Amino acid sequence: MDDLKNPRFAIPVVLFAGILWSFGPYVVRNIDQPETVPWQYLFTRGFVIFTLLNVYLYFDEGKNFLANYKRIGLSGLIGGAGLAIAMITFIWSITNTTAAVTLLCLAAMPFITALLGFLFLKESISFSVWVAIIIATIGIVIMAFGNHEKNTLAGFILGLTSATGFSIFSVSLRWRKETPKFTTVALAGFICLIVSLGVLISNDSNILSTGKNESLFALHGTLVCLGLILYSIASKNIPAAELTLLSLTEVIGGIFWVWLPWLGINEIPSTNTIIGGFLIFLSIFYYSLLIKNNRRFIALN
Repeated sequence: MDDLKNPRFAIPVVLFAGILWSFGPYVVRNIDQPETVPWQYLFTRGFVIFTLLNVYLYFDEGKNFLANYKRIGLSGLIGGAGLAIAMITFIWSITNTTAAVTLLCLAAMPFITALLGFLFLKESISFSVWVAIIIATIGIVIMAFGNHEKNTLAGFILGLTSATGFSIFSVSLRWRKETPKFTTVALAGFICLIVSLGVLISNDSNILSTGKNESLFALHGTLVCLGLILYSIASKNIPAAELTLLSLTEVIGGIFWVWLPWLGINEIPSTNTIIGGFLIFLSIFYYSLLIKNNRRFIALN
């Protein structure tokens, strides 16, 4: 683990974490009729995330990891709820629009987080960051105009809702830095599990889907957990500027895997999505340059 204090080793590990996450949309695209089993997906994925993270915490901290749930506090509850909303709206978004639209909405998270921090934590936003936010907003608006069909527009709105949920999680950690972060993520998985179970029982639906679908649900949850653990271990000594750019591997990879013809999906983004996405990438690159000299760290430690 000491090697990961050296960015030469830590950066490839963070990149690999992003690549693991990037396979999420491809996994979802291989689910049989995913739009008909969103709650089964959320139940299994939530169960896997909750279980694997608690197993990891047990091996990392021993039985003391249970004390984290006593320390979670209001900030952890808000963060867990925000993350659960992000997880729930992600599956509804990606099954109603292209993976590119959903992922590019998620790429806007740094700016949504900045706005929420400004509104609720009174964190200042410099003029240059406002410029980056405006550029990203223009990109999002262009994407919206290119997704005017009923279901596609709903997927776009749900993608922004998912990004906002992730941003609420991030802001909750800034609000109370001693909040146990992994435990908050595990709580989000548990909320997804309970909410989806309640919906399935109230609708008299099957709790589990087919064997193939259940395997894919569990695989996605495992990818999320493994990526999160690797990201947390390696990112503690990488400044925010680098992490902001490295996080783009998830977005670019996710779009690439569902487009790559020989993988069987061949999902081609629309012209407006490409233009809007380019502006979002440009704003993130500009944002990273702005904080290049800021040695703050944003790992889940």
